[in-house]
Amino acid sequence: MSRNSQPRAGAGHISQRPLRAIVTEGVANAFFTGLSLAGRLTPFANPQRYNVEVIRDIPYAGSAHPAHRLDVYRPVGASEALPVVLYLHGGGFTLLSKETHWLMALQFARAGYVVCNVSYRLAGEHPFPAALEDSADALCWIARNIDQWGGDSDRLVFAGESAGANLAVALTIATCYRRPESYAQKAWETGLVPRAVIAGCGILQVSDPGRFLRRRKLPWWVGTMLNDISEGYLRGVTCGADLADPLLILERGEPSDRPLPSFMAFSGTRDPILDDTRRLERALSKLGVHHQVDYYPGELHAFHALPYRSAAQRCWRETLSFLRRQLDEVRIPSVSGIASVRPLRSVGT
Repeated sequence: MSRNSQPRAGAGHISQRPLRAIVTEGVANAFFTGLSLAGRLTPFANPQRYNVEVIRDIPYAGSAHPAHRLDVYRPVGASEALPVVLYLHGGGFTLLSKETHWLMALQFARAGYVVCNVSYRLAGEHPFPAALEDSADALCWIARNIDQWGGDSDRLVFAGESAGANLAVALTIATCYRRPESYAQKAWETGLVPRAVIAGCGILQVSDPGRFLRRRKLPWWVGTMLNDISEGYLRGVTCGADLADPLLILERGEPSDRPLPSFMAFSGTRDPILDDTRRLERALSKLGVHHQVDYYPGELHAFHALPYRSAAQRCWRETLSFLRRQLDEVRIPSVSGIASVRPLRSVGT
């Protein structure tokens, strides 16, 4: 795909997309939304059980668009300002929302964080750079408002999984490198840089989805899905899409204008997009950035979203432990049933 001009963000081109992709997304969205709603009906999903309160649907972008909303999850009764997590959900840039990712927000809030769980415009109708523009707007909201919600912006974390990991890494680059994009400049001008980044099972290069198939044999439907993600997110983009591929930026090895934060990444070894996590590890090593990368044998994409499984419990335990070392004074909840699962770990500086 050549890139010679930037599309108008938010322009609706859904009719130009293959009917197969639209139908597949609709079915997948209904399935995952239903699964999430069912999970919220269980007693273990009640935030009050963990002394957490949730303030829903806060506008963050000065817009009436329904996607321009975030939920704040925060522990009740904190005596001092708490570290902050900006959480960006996954879903291939075309699916899901903060409503489907309440579990991730609740897990961080249980551990003592003020969490901003963000929805953003989806690429079914709003291709790149809409989601990243919205992520930058959410960061600006944090810069203006988070102290009123008990958050300490000096202890800020960007986190996300899958497509959300892409957005978290791209937003980190915008806070650490002076860049020409208006939304990147907006992020830079907040003066905020995360202390840590959590990039779970990320798709960190959206262009060239065929690279995964060239590396190893994958089911045909996986290749179709990856092509749909790329075509949906980059539809109409002919240039200026550098930040859609944040991995390529890091792989160039250019020194940052502000120090890059510590990174934690994780992936299952059966995840079709595992190679992007491996490449991220190599890029961070080349840049001399402190990082921890955990590989979970036999696990699939987004395995950590199933908290009843021992591998997911282990992943959350390792994630929160990593953050405690980076941020200090962050308590970690006790998690049982993890002894049998050990990730393959790489740590570098």
